[in-house]
Parts: sequence; C-alpha cells; structure tokens
Amino acid sequence: MLNNWVVVPTRLPLIHRRCHACASERFRASGKFRVNANHKLIDAWLLALCTACGETVKLTVLERMNVRSVPLELLDRLHGNDSGLTAKLLQDPVVQRRNRIALDWDNAWRLDTGGSDHPDREVIDVLVRFAARIPVRPVRLIAEGCGLSRADVERLITEGTLVSAVRLSGKRSGDFTFTLKR
Repeated sequence: MLNNWVVVPTRLPLIHRRCHACASERFRASGKFRVNANHKLIDAWLLALCTACGETVKLTVLERMNVRSVPLELLDRLHGNDSGLTAKLLQDPVVQRRNRIALDWDNAWRLDTGGSDHPDREVIDVLVRFAARIPVRPVRLIAEGCGLSRADVERLITEGTLVSAVRLSGKRSGDFTFTLKR
C-alpha cells in the first residue's frame, strides 16, 4: 500500500535580499502590488518589507509591457492584491532571476503524513508530493515522517534498506517515492 505524504506551505517564504537601509538580508512579501501605467505601457511590482527596519522594496513583476498584451485576469489580480498571485509570483524563477532574490523556506512548511501508522509494517512505500516548490532535503522529510533521526536515515540509505529512484542527498522540490524495508 502506497502512503501519501504532502509537503505543505504554512506561510509565504521570506525573501533573501540585502536591505539598502539597514543591511538586513530578509524581507517579507506585503501581499500588495503597485501598478503604474504610462500611456500604453504598464509596470507592476510586488512590495516587500524588510524584517528588521520595515523599508519597502519593489520586486519587478511586469516591466514596460504593452497593456494589451497583459491578460485581463492578471491585471484584475494585481489590482486586487491577490494573495494567491503573490505566492505564485514569488516561486516564479523568472521573477526570482529578474530581481536577484532567493526564497527562505525555513519554518514555512510542514509535512502532512495523513496520520499514516506504519511502524509495524515490514515494507513501507511512500509517495512524497510537494504542494509548492519548496526545496527540502529528502533525508529530513523521511526522518520527520518516520520518527527517525537524520543519522538513522543516512545509515538506512547506506545499508540499502531505504531506496529511491531519485537521489536522496541534497535538496528536492519535486515529487518522489521511496521504499523503506525493515
């Protein structure tokens, strides 16, 4: 029987970027957008606040785009300060590259194991799904989900009793499966 675990965000991640006012390196998304139109061109920014001093920084979402080329639904969501759009744009690699930012997911997610009770079974097959692109070490997820230490998980991988088709070292933000044989 395949167990389903889901990595779920609990809040928006912090934004890793240097503050010009106080040299802090963490911002939080305000959830508000600023939209500016100049004739037929439009700019849009996501506003973020420094966690130390409160300084506001604008993260470019749209830059000098023709108004007619922007989908009406996107414009409505920008004007409405849509929180779902904030989450989506923060995870967009194009927005991250354009603004030279990285996301800090520390303490911003949880593992939902669905209350699966598996300690007594010989073989455990688990599908780990990500509700958002949250980079997490599989060893950490397995340790938390199975109630083991990370050192125990590393030992099980070395012994060959914990196997997966994907590499379990490093970080992953995409779905994967693993099998634990006791």
